[in-house]
Amino acid sequence: MDFRGGAPRRTYTWIAAHAPWSAWAWRNTAFTAAAIPPALPVFLGLAYALTEPALGPAPLLLLPALCPLLTGLQRSRFRSLLDLDVPRVVRAGSWNSPRGLAERVRSEATWRQYGYHLLVSPLAAVAGALVVLAWTFGVAAACVYGWFWILPSETRTPLSSNDYDLVTAGGVLLLLAAPWLAALCTRLDAFAAAALLGPNRSRELQRRVEDLAESRAGVLDAADLERRRIERDLHDGAQQRLVALAMNLGIARATLPDLPPEAKAVIDEAHREAKEAIEELNSLVRGLHPAVLEDRGLDAALSGIAARAPFPVGLTVDIGQRPGATVEAVAYFVVSETLANVAKHARAQRCSVHVVRGRAPDGPGPQAPGRGGDLLRVSVTDDGVGGADPARGTGLVGLRKRVGSVDGTIMIDSPLGGPTVITVELPCGL
Repeated sequence: MDFRGGAPRRTYTWIAAHAPWSAWAWRNTAFTAAAIPPALPVFLGLAYALTEPALGPAPLLLLPALCPLLTGLQRSRFRSLLDLDVPRVVRAGSWNSPRGLAERVRSEATWRQYGYHLLVSPLAAVAGALVVLAWTFGVAAACVYGWFWILPSETRTPLSSNDYDLVTAGGVLLLLAAPWLAALCTRLDAFAAAALLGPNRSRELQRRVEDLAESRAGVLDAADLERRRIERDLHDGAQQRLVALAMNLGIARATLPDLPPEAKAVIDEAHREAKEAIEELNSLVRGLHPAVLEDRGLDAALSGIAARAPFPVGLTVDIGQRPGATVEAVAYFVVSETLANVAKHARAQRCSVHVVRGRAPDGPGPQAPGRGGDLLRVSVTDDGVGGADPARGTGLVGLRKRVGSVDGTIMIDSPLGGPTVITVELPCGL
């Protein structure tokens, strides 16, 4: 048979990797056998409690004192023999203080570890003993003909040839089954250790979600601070230089009447370009972070947007206490971009903007991290043609991403013929 490629080669490789003499078999066997020593304190305590009934379960009460040591031994067994790292349980207090000891006793993680050492560890030790016995009896039975020739004639068991054949076949089957028994015990033990010795999976995921939410809030705040810095640099640097340039060009045009027509045309063109550059820079600065938003709040900033819109905008702002700077910035840009989309696509005659801060209604589902039930609701309604669809690239995709960056939600109701209502809810607890 050609083993150089295809299915026969894969079959041969799999058989060689799972044979009784393979590294896989010996590793699992060593791991299951190593479960016996850490379980000896439990067996000894149980035996002492049974032989001395007057003491009751007192010997088993020593297990809490030995629990940290036994947990360390089990983690070392998993790490050294399986390359499996069982994470440590992070504890807030120290065990050598009364308060820390009381918290450790009340901890759910401590009781899960007790459950492993009292239940899983003895069962794993029994399984390890069975695996060792399977190997031992398998080797002894498979080599029964060897024992027949080695042992003296007076000590040989009077069995027929068929009996020796059956014993040999049983020993070979036991040798073939022993690695798989060890692999099954290894998998079950690893599953139990991950569930009982390590941290609680759900609580660990919850803690990681909270950490990620805090990290993201920090990143958003840093990005907002960077936008403010760029806005200040542009406003105090480049914009002031352009204003000075425009003033100088205006003074030159007014005080130098004897210049040739060509020079006057050049000065007029430069003066016009400077004023247009100032207007573009003003729009860019407002797009980065409007100064009025930081100085006077959301009401004044949105009033400026409504005044610059090419159609009448009814504005209502009722927020009471100001939300965080990041939430304010997102609400400002939501209104700004929505009104820009209305002006480009909706062919609307008028628009209304309502901004209200209030509590979120209680629902059956869990609140998102940082939401806390305190929401800033932004609603923009226009009487345009409707049919707003994020898939058509009308700017709503970017709007959804901006709202999602602070765990907000956006709802778009835009039937054909209008009206279009865009409602955004932003968590003020961010």
